[in-house]
Amino acid sequence: MTATESFFEDYAAALLARDEKRIARMYAVPSLIVFPGQSIPVTSEQQTEQFFASSWAQYEGVDAVQSKISVMASTSASIWADVTWSYDGEPRERFCYQLADGPDGWKIAVLTPLDQA
Repeated sequence: MTATESFFEDYAAALLARDEKRIARMYAVPSLIVFPGQSIPVTSEQQTEQFFASSWAQYEGVDAVQSKISVMASTSASIWADVTWSYDGEPRERFCYQLADGPDGWKIAVLTPLDQA
C-alpha cells in the first residue's frame, strides 16, 4: 500500500468513526482550504475539530466510504491527490488534496473541491 492510499484509508476510518480530533491531527497547521471565491486559513487544530464536529449531520446514515485516488504529482515532501469519495456506491465529493510530509508524517496542507468527473 502506498503512503497516499494508507493516508486516505486512515482518513476514511476517522470520518466513519466521526472522530474530529483524529481528523484534525491529519491537517497541517497552518493549512489552507480553498473554495470557489473563498480561502480559509487553518490556524489551529481546534479550528479543524470544530468544523468537523459541526458537520457530522451531513454524513448521517453513511457507514461505508470508498475512495478513488489519482496521484496528480508527487515529490519526496509533497503529494497532490485527486480523491473522489463515494458513499453507498455513489460518488459524492471530490477534492484535490496537497499532502505535505513533516516530522509527524503526512498531513493535508491544501484542500480544494473539484467538480465531479
